Amino acid sequence: MKIHKEKLFVSTVADNAVSCARDFGLGLEIAEYCTAYNMDAPDFAEVDAAVRQKLADVPNAGLTFHAPFNELCPAAIEPRVREVTRERILQAAELAAGYGAKKIVVHSGYVPLVYFKGFFVEQSVLFWKQLLTELPKGLSLAVENVLEDEPDGICEIVRQVGDPRLGMCLDVGHANTIVSELPVLEWCRRAAPVISHLHIHNNTRTWDHHAPLGDGMIDYAPLLELLLENAPEATFTIESIDAYSSAVWLREHGFLE
Repeated sequence: MKIHKEKLFVSTVADNAVSCARDFGLGLEIAEYCTAYNMDAPDFAEVDAAVRQKLADVPNAGLTFHAPFNELCPAAIEPRVREVTRERILQAAELAAGYGAKKIVVHSGYVPLVYFKGFFVEQSVLFWKQLLTELPKGLSLAVENVLEDEPDGICEIVRQVGDPRLGMCLDVGHANTIVSELPVLEWCRRAAPVISHLHIHNNTRTWDHHAPLGDGMIDYAPLLELLLENAPEATFTIESIDAYSSAVWLREHGFLE
């Protein structure tokens, strides 16, 4: 099975994102606003111009959008943090809609040893249900794992919210770091029913390297086969620092049409 080009994006964290997207006919995931202050003056004008130049360099590219995440948490114990999280995500949503993106990646905000898992699920469900009532039409959200030791919490959040506009973004590289002892293939099996998007990159488990797909401990061939069969509607973003090498790997291993 292959990944259809319209379902494959390249994160702009890579310096060669534009050339990779253009040469392979892929979309872009806008990552410039992962840092929230880039959405504010005086930084916004310069960042916006840079984003629009990338979009002009890859005409008619499909788009996804990564929302800001630093110090933000939808299940924060401090209510003002929850409100700032809401404001930043809605601010990002307006930007995403303006650029033409349809899907927004948001971090779960979970921190081990800080949140009880049951509390985190309960509070996250309340947050996302309310935020979806304010989300601009035509947009969907994908909640990404970062420090989770298993996928079950995000899966339960998605199930309890019960809205097709909310799915999971399985970050395969994050699942393979030392925060989790669960094999990454098992992450994929458990999460497949709720996955709407994936971030694919590689590492050696010791650090979140965002290395190319062929450069690390993750054996991507069986993993992608499982995902393409069990999450057939999901989209993918190459989120490695060298996007071109990852796209070449996908083509050489028969996953890129």
